[in-house]
Amino acid sequence: MAEKLTPAQRKAALPALAATGWGAAPERDAIRKVLRFADFNEAWGFMARVALWAEKLNHHPEWSNVWRTVDITLTTHDAGGLSALDLKLADRIDALSAGASVDRDAVAAMDALF
Repeated sequence: MAEKLTPAQRKAALPALAATGWGAAPERDAIRKVLRFADFNEAWGFMARVALWAEKLNHHPEWSNVWRTVDITLTTHDAGGLSALDLKLADRIDALSAGASVDRDAVAAMDALF
């Protein structure tokens, strides 16, 4: 079972994620990112690629898709909050979402998680 990130681990990892557009999910120990793609096909293709990585990690995002927008939340339910699995999946999501725009206004400031 994954363990919840320590305060030191959060301090080390979360600022870099914030720089790429991740933010805090409201009232949860979770991170969130909202991506906008050129069209539905790009959004769906991105989700398919992420799904393959999620299966490899055995860690799955909470997400929704409306047309070209993908709203992603990551947390580890078994750990009761953020874990290293969320950081790994966030990094992979960032790599796979090149070319998408990030809606930074849709997420809360990362400092809510410290």
